[in-house]
Amino acid sequence: MVIELHQLRYFIAVAEERHFTRAARGLGVAQPSVSKSIRLLEQELGASLFHRARGNLTLSPTGEAFLPWARQVVTDLASAVDEAREIGGLRRGRISVGATPSITTSILPQALGRFHEAYPGIDLKLHEAGSRDLVRHLDAGSLDVALVILPVAHRSLETVPLLREELVLAVGPTHALADRKRVALGDLHDTPLMMFREGYDLRSTTLSACTAAGFEPRFAVEGGEMDGVLRLAEAGVGVAIVPSMVIPKDGPLRAVRIAPALTRTVAFAYRRDRHVTRATRELMDVVGALVRSRRWLTSMPASLEAIAAS
Repeated sequence: MVIELHQLRYFIAVAEERHFTRAARGLGVAQPSVSKSIRLLEQELGASLFHRARGNLTLSPTGEAFLPWARQVVTDLASAVDEAREIGGLRRGRISVGATPSITTSILPQALGRFHEAYPGIDLKLHEAGSRDLVRHLDAGSLDVALVILPVAHRSLETVPLLREELVLAVGPTHALADRKRVALGDLHDTPLMMFREGYDLRSTTLSACTAAGFEPRFAVEGGEMDGVLRLAEAGVGVAIVPSMVIPKDGPLRAVRIAPALTRTVAFAYRRDRHVTRATRELMDVVGALVRSRRWLTSMPASLEAIAAS
C-alpha cells in the first residue's frame, strides 16, 4: 500500500471543511487535484472516506476512523522535520506555546526573552487563554506545550508541575481592606468581587472557595480578563482573588493574604503521544531554570513568593 503525505493533508482539509472546493482553496491547490487525491486514497484503502450527496458531504465510518490516524501521521512528521532542523545548534524551528494570562504577565516575558536570545532562529507563537481553553488546544494538536493550572483531567496529556503559589486578594489603595495583612474568606460575603470570565480556573476556584466558606459572592463586575480585573480593583470598583505573582511589590495594588490559604499549582502540559521537540524541551528548561532561580520574583513581596514544586 502506498499512501502519500499530500493525500493525508488533502483528506484532513476536506474532512474539516466538509467541502472539496473550500478545502482546495485553503490548501492553495486546484479542486480537481484534491478530488483525484481523495479518490486514489480511497482506492488504496478499499473503502469510501466520505458520503457524497448534493450539497452535503459527510465522513463515512471508515473516514471517521481514519481521520485521527491521518492527523497523527501529519503531526508526527511535522515534529520530526522540526527536530531534524534543530539538530546542530537549534538554528531553525518553531514552537507554539500556550499560557494563562497571569503567566504571560509574570514568568513568560523573561523566559521567552532568554530563550530568544539563546535561539534567535526559533519562531515562537504564543496563545494566551484560560487553562480549559489551553487543554482543548493541546488536545487538538495546535499547541506544542502550555503552562496550565492543575489538576488537568485529560488522559491524552502529560503534566509536569512547575511551581506552587498563593492566591491573594487584590485590593485598591483606597479600599477599606487596603491596610489589612490578612482577611478571612468568610468576611468577604458583603464585599463585591471582580469575577473572571468563564474558562478561567480562578473563576471556579473563587466560586468553590466562597461556597465552602458558606456564602455566594456578590459581583461588582463579571466576565473580565486579567488586566481588566486588576485595573478595576486598583480603581476601587471591587476586589479580586488573584495569583500573587500578578501584583508588583511597588505597585498601587495591595496583596492581602486570605485565611484559610488558597494555593494553585502551575504545570507544563503536552500531549503524551506527540514527540516533544528539542526546541520545546529547551524552552521548558529555560522556564524551569528561571523559576528555580526566583529572579523573576524580585518585584514581589517576599511573603507571597511562589514555591518551586518538587
